[in-house]
Amino acid sequence: MDSAAAAAPVLPLLALLLLATAAAAATHPADLAVLRDLRKSLTNPDALGWPEAGDDACGPPAWPHVSCDRDGRVDNLDLKNAGLAGTLPASFSSLTALQGLSLQGNALSGPLPSFRGMSSLRQAFLNNNDFDTIPADFFDGLTDLLDISLGNNPRLNASTGGWAPPDALATSAQQLQTLSLDNCSLSGAIPPFLGTMNSLQNLTLSYNNLSGPIPDTFNGSAIQRLWLNNQLGEAKLSGTLDVIATMTSLQELWLHGNQLNSNQLRGLVPPGLATLPALQELKIDNNNLLGPVPPVKAPNFTFAGNEFCAAKPGDTCAPEVMALLQFLAGVQYPTGLVDSWSGNDPCAGAASWAGVTCVQGKLTVLNLPNKGLNGTISPSLGNITTLVDVNLGGNHLTGTVPDSLTKLASLQKLDLSMNDLSGPLPTFKPSVQVNLSGNLNFNSTAAAPDAQPSNSPRSPAAHDGGAPGSHGSNAAIPGDRKKTSSAVLLGTTIPVAVSVAALISVGAVFFCKKRASTPPQGASVVVHPRDSSDPDNLAKIVVATNDGSSGTSQGNTHSGSSSLTGGVHMIEAGNFVIAVQVLRGATKNFAKENVLGHGGFGVVYKGELHDGTMIAVKRMESVAVSNKALDEFQAEIAVLTKVRHRNLVSILGYAIEGNERLLVYEYMPNGALSRHLFQWKQFGLEPLSLKKRLNIALDVARGMEYLHNLGHHRFIHRDLKSANILLGDDFRAKVSDFGLMKDAPDGNFSVATRLAGTFGYLAPEYAVTGKISTKADVFSFGVVLLELITGTTAIDDSRVGEGEETRHLAYWFCQIRKDEEKLRAAIDPTLDVTDEEIFESISVIAELAGHCTAREPSQRPDMGHAVNVLVPMVEKWKPVKDEAEDYLGIDLHLPLLQMVKSWQDAEASMTDGSILSLEDSKGSIPARPAGFAESFTSADGR
Repeated sequence: MDSAAAAAPVLPLLALLLLATAAAAATHPADLAVLRDLRKSLTNPDALGWPEAGDDACGPPAWPHVSCDRDGRVDNLDLKNAGLAGTLPASFSSLTALQGLSLQGNALSGPLPSFRGMSSLRQAFLNNNDFDTIPADFFDGLTDLLDISLGNNPRLNASTGGWAPPDALATSAQQLQTLSLDNCSLSGAIPPFLGTMNSLQNLTLSYNNLSGPIPDTFNGSAIQRLWLNNQLGEAKLSGTLDVIATMTSLQELWLHGNQLNSNQLRGLVPPGLATLPALQELKIDNNNLLGPVPPVKAPNFTFAGNEFCAAKPGDTCAPEVMALLQFLAGVQYPTGLVDSWSGNDPCAGAASWAGVTCVQGKLTVLNLPNKGLNGTISPSLGNITTLVDVNLGGNHLTGTVPDSLTKLASLQKLDLSMNDLSGPLPTFKPSVQVNLSGNLNFNSTAAAPDAQPSNSPRSPAAHDGGAPGSHGSNAAIPGDRKKTSSAVLLGTTIPVAVSVAALISVGAVFFCKKRASTPPQGASVVVHPRDSSDPDNLAKIVVATNDGSSGTSQGNTHSGSSSLTGGVHMIEAGNFVIAVQVLRGATKNFAKENVLGHGGFGVVYKGELHDGTMIAVKRMESVAVSNKALDEFQAEIAVLTKVRHRNLVSILGYAIEGNERLLVYEYMPNGALSRHLFQWKQFGLEPLSLKKRLNIALDVARGMEYLHNLGHHRFIHRDLKSANILLGDDFRAKVSDFGLMKDAPDGNFSVATRLAGTFGYLAPEYAVTGKISTKADVFSFGVVLLELITGTTAIDDSRVGEGEETRHLAYWFCQIRKDEEKLRAAIDPTLDVTDEEIFESISVIAELAGHCTAREPSQRPDMGHAVNVLVPMVEKWKPVKDEAEDYLGIDLHLPLLQMVKSWQDAEASMTDGSILSLEDSKGSIPARPAGFAESFTSADGR
């Protein structure tokens, strides 16, 4: 048979196969329905390139971006960067044969549909969109899933406080290799189950609101790439890196903070981290890490912005520094000490470490009573041979007293009272005064039959009674460690029953004193703002008791520091504590409808006191009551007692009760400047006129000039931004939020400090080096000026331009401000730049803003210059075109004598009873609250 004859029957067979394949490739009806639903749910369906009435997505020819298997099932959708806008249909999970999904880089929004049951799905890229909710069952049944990315969907469940990957992810997606959840509003702790997923190699959780330690379940995890950097919430990642050091497969580890969004990972870096065999990239910048820099061999290793005591990897630290840092490890690295104990010399002049006293450069005293220390006493203290006095009383220390302390040749006092220590007590020299009172579990003594068992909980008297830190109360017997039936008070034997009775007596006395100092329950407190005419500018409190009597407490009645345990009392400079129940009543128990905004460490509420005075109450979130939060809370109180200016928001009081931390301010009815610049349409507001913007700029400049020129107390605000500029009912501005304020150095010198503030307003030198001066505030003020004239935010990802830096308003504006055409285009559209006078004023502001945001601090003016530029622009007068104002109904166009007669008639009507005075109608004329409609002025009257 020749070749032609042989081929003859083959051709019809191929034709049949092609026909059969084409028939089999017809799109499955369920999949076709989903694709049609997708087309309908988009606001720009033409971007798909799909026929409006097509009935076969699998073709031939197949629809663009669609791929099908031989059964006509859609197995791949590749729609990345297609410019799609709209939502995903709820029917999406019906694509049960789908294996690959690429929707990244679009503008899809609304809720994510559940992917429940999409068992064939292997790769899903949903990142870089704007989805706002994710269902709880989203991951159920994704048994073949290998890679999924939901990153850069920052609104995902943000309205409900964020979300967390469900445990179902671990049980269903057991083959998962890559999980990318950057910047998608994750909150809470890192889910422990992620450390148990054996196949997981790449885990990226950056730019979320995660907090707490890295879970122990990550011990030995096979993860190769781990990104946990830049957590955005107030409570960030914390704890140590001990677990990380066990992850021997790590190749890339990001734990850094990148400027202000620092994590709070703390403590000594475990040696094992330096020896991870596969590690190529390690970023641990901007944390609270201590000790020497680990000698990491990774080619890409960055570690700036920590508290390391040595400058270079492999360098050693002073022995006494390492001893103190090991002590910190034993007490679980309390934030207050971690923030203070930095550098390689605890005795370094004015920067000496908190709780440390030095004499002639030698560390002699460790004084940390009542610091809330938890953990054990490290034997490392025995290496600080110059210690004379150690006071760790009133904490929560457990375990035993280290033998190493007996080797301290200079030790004279050791106060370990009011802790939870247990024995036996090592033998100290007779000259050492040891105080172990209040350690009820200390077992170097046997309990008498009527005494409390050694393993019983501490009694309230043990927590509250006595005076922690007072030496010479009952101490346990040192020496032979044999159990006896007595306790020792300075070497004198006393029966245990008597010592227990003494403890109870002390506790009873304390309780009585505590009750005596606490106002009766049910008392109400009316807060009257300070009146600038009062001597010493002191506040007053009127306490109305249950029997209807009242008493007035003058600000100088209780001066200096005072207890914060409750009640109503005064502290320095007239600030006072207000009962929490008063503020609950004023805010209707912190009702949602009274929320003014969110900021700092909590929520700000509107409130009204019994006398009608409006107040603003900042309530710290209970979860945010960290040492850092408390430091800012106390700092704000301390600063506002020293500053008074009509362009700074006044503090009226504060409240502390349990976990409640409340600050009370004057009420600013028009809220934050940011709302009027960026959200005025959303809130139904009128856009700000140029005159109001100029007034606001001048008010802010005057307030900042005052802070920068206080003489003995010059301050750097560190967080000046439009959200911290509040407007009164007359749209005059006041600067608020002083929790990050820091003393300014003299002259043009800068001071090193931990990075704080808001990205976009940070001066370059501060963001890079951590060094700050008043010129950093000038930079922030320049950014606010740019916001005022452009109506755009300090950071805007949608801003067009080349390079990452164009997101920054200051950088972007610097590139275009010299080009008049581009400058006009950049100005807020609500300002009429066709009016040359308006454009001229804006050009002056743009020039000032350009100087304020100069890269080099030395090129920026001081705030006094800004005031001098703005004053003539604000005070420039021109006749008002509107109708003449009505003064008591008098027509000012009348002849003068006729106007005088009209004025006399009006004056008489107010004194002959025809118009009721407030005194007639209410019984007394109420005083006008000071500090709200008008605020305190500085000495220069500004």
